[in-house]
Amino acid sequence: MATAQTDKLTGKQKAAIFLVTLGADISSNIFKHLTDKEIEELTLEIAKLEKVEPSDKDAVIQEFHEMLMANDFITQGGLDYARQVLEKALGTQRSMDIINRLTQSIQVKPFDFVRKADPSHVLNFIQGEHPQTIALILSYLDADTAAAILPQLNVEIQADVAKRIATMDRTSPEILRQVERVLEKKLSSLVSEEYTIAGGVQAIVDILNKVDRGTEKSILENLEEEEPELAEEIKKLMFVFEDVVLLDDRSVQQVLREVDTKELAVALKAVDDTVKQKIFNNMSKRAAQMLEEDMEFMGPVRMRDVEEAQQRIVNVIRRLEESGDIIIARGGEEELVV
Repeated sequence: MATAQTDKLTGKQKAAIFLVTLGADISSNIFKHLTDKEIEELTLEIAKLEKVEPSDKDAVIQEFHEMLMANDFITQGGLDYARQVLEKALGTQRSMDIINRLTQSIQVKPFDFVRKADPSHVLNFIQGEHPQTIALILSYLDADTAAAILPQLNVEIQADVAKRIATMDRTSPEILRQVERVLEKKLSSLVSEEYTIAGGVQAIVDILNKVDRGTEKSILENLEEEEPELAEEIKKLMFVFEDVVLLDDRSVQQVLREVDTKELAVALKAVDDTVKQKIFNNMSKRAAQMLEEDMEFMGPVRMRDVEEAQQRIVNVIRRLEESGDIIIARGGEEELVV
């Protein structure tokens, strides 16, 4: 079993063996996510490795796999679910060892019951609550769930909730307990007494990137009036349809290959000439002419349809960026492309 082979190794030694096993390319990518101190310690530990026994390597990989599997089970169904599954797969003692090791370094987030609920049910839970309470709860949800809930809130408080998420920093355990008591739920037994970090600008950006275009515009416009600096910070991290002018020509052409021409015609109905020209310049003269004719003959289009078409194209752009097919030059970034 993995435990018998790895008990004699320290955590740093296991990490060093794991990185050596993965190879230089993958390990270098992992290093990008570590602190300078962690990199220094692991580099020293790797340098001290003279020879890794095959049995040690196999045991470390096995332990990593089991820990990853247990973490996935906790994420999917909570601690009890993870324990039940692991007991069936590995036996009671082994499962307890893994769970105990995991719970020393992780905590189950507050509002675990909310994250597993249907978004429409969550909306019923929080509708009518104070905007700060709603912001706190949405901060602990994944971006997809929060994005499904935010547009359903009263329009008057959407921007307020977005602002509170973006400016939220640390919340004391007592406040978390009070909010959960309002929702008649108990805190997870694994929540530590340390202050818990949630929210922040990136949290609201992740949410706004997934809501419909109308909600996104409404929230940003309100924030621009009330909190212009915060709105600017959020917009720098977001990509909206008008930002297509920031893409290089190759990227625009890549996007156009993925987009239906009729949908593009609808999306361009409510943008300025700069955006239109960026699109036309990356099409053949014949294709650009046909697109202009489509827009002309289309007649009036509902603003909602325009926004939905723009959002679908933005989703294509974000997907292409995630896959590495295009690069979005965001505000404040200086990227060297070679």
